[in-house]
Amino acid sequence: MILNTDVLIIGAGVTGLNFALNLRDDLDVMVLAKDTLNECNSYLAQGGISVLRNEEDYETYVKDTLVAGNFKNRRQAVEILVKESRNAIDKLEQLEVPFNRDKDGQLIYTREGAHSVNRIVHCDDNTGEQLHKVLAKKVREKSNVKIVENCFFADLLTVKNKCIGALAIHGEEELNIIAKAVVVATGGIGGLFKNSTNFHSISGDGLAIAIKNNIKVENLDYIQFHPTAFYEDIKDKRRLLISEAVRGEGGRLVNKAGERFVNELLPRDKVTEAILEEEFKSKSKHVYLDVSFLDKDFVKKRFPNIYRSCLDRGVDITKEPIPVTPAQHYFMGGIKVDMYCRTSMENLYAAGEVSSTGLHGANRLASNSLLESLVFSNRAVNYINNNLLPYTVIYKDLVKRVEGDREYYSNDLSLVLQEEIKKVRGDIINELVAL
Repeated sequence: MILNTDVLIIGAGVTGLNFALNLRDDLDVMVLAKDTLNECNSYLAQGGISVLRNEEDYETYVKDTLVAGNFKNRRQAVEILVKESRNAIDKLEQLEVPFNRDKDGQLIYTREGAHSVNRIVHCDDNTGEQLHKVLAKKVREKSNVKIVENCFFADLLTVKNKCIGALAIHGEEELNIIAKAVVVATGGIGGLFKNSTNFHSISGDGLAIAIKNNIKVENLDYIQFHPTAFYEDIKDKRRLLISEAVRGEGGRLVNKAGERFVNELLPRDKVTEAILEEEFKSKSKHVYLDVSFLDKDFVKKRFPNIYRSCLDRGVDITKEPIPVTPAQHYFMGGIKVDMYCRTSMENLYAAGEVSSTGLHGANRLASNSLLESLVFSNRAVNYINNNLLPYTVIYKDLVKRVEGDREYYSNDLSLVLQEEIKKVRGDIINELVAL
């Protein structure tokens, strides 16, 4: 089956949905989800979204991001993220994302590892889920957006170095989807690991297809392991993430003797290294994250989902420490893009975890991932909105021309329109035929 759309978005996490929501209403948009709409890494995000607190925080926020990334970041990307962070949060507030607020209605900011100040807004301990639900609801209300779930992205349709669409499998049907712009937002590579906090379906599809089509990629060895995943002696099952915000609120990392062995608010790679060293030294498969000394009501209110999830696994975090160990969490490398998410292939964009803006360097600063998805997808959306002419506009123009000269067009009007559209879109039609 051959389908046509103006913009094809492959991936339905926060990145893909933010694209779909903000593209112009006169553009035809199609969103492909590999599984159900909510099976994406951004849905699992717990901690929150970083944001610039004020002008005095600018240099500190930039420095925190660079330090966490071992100074291997692309500074331009870091500065863009910090400068445009507040605008991204303002847009979410307009969408009524349910961020935690104080009694006066002001945003509550928390802190995580490697942040110098409290600058993370959040929705309890399931920020990604709440954000994704709001975006999904808004996108479903748009008449110009079509969402296709359980649709496997198989390949790009390309000619020379130009993307003209994608090949996808939906059930037993093969879809050849022709598009003027294609956005790859397929997420990371966690499904390739035995121990990961990611869904197993997030298995590097977009990255693999980019490599197959000679699209530039970079820093494929930049893989982040989260220090604190709930330890379970199981195989081939997604690990429960214990948010870094737990440590940000005072949680302590201790060994089996109950002794602290690391500064809990160091960057993730440093904490992960310290935990692995402690496990090796003590011949243990895990260490412990302890919040049992904190106020019970505060813990249950601040981390309701983590509390329930641990309780389901037999651990009451208000009374006993949580067994934790590192697990694969995030991919900082990926498809190389510019500051508008443009790849090395014409008409092809990549955004979110599958892309590499260079923002994170070799180790992502906590809670910069959802922010990156929002800031850079907003930039790409603005670029597309300002540069893409929809087929509907071309079609309406042709109708006007043809109906204005019926004497010249003596054949059946619909056939004439088809021929005229083929002329206008000839480059894409001819390239498809040549495949």
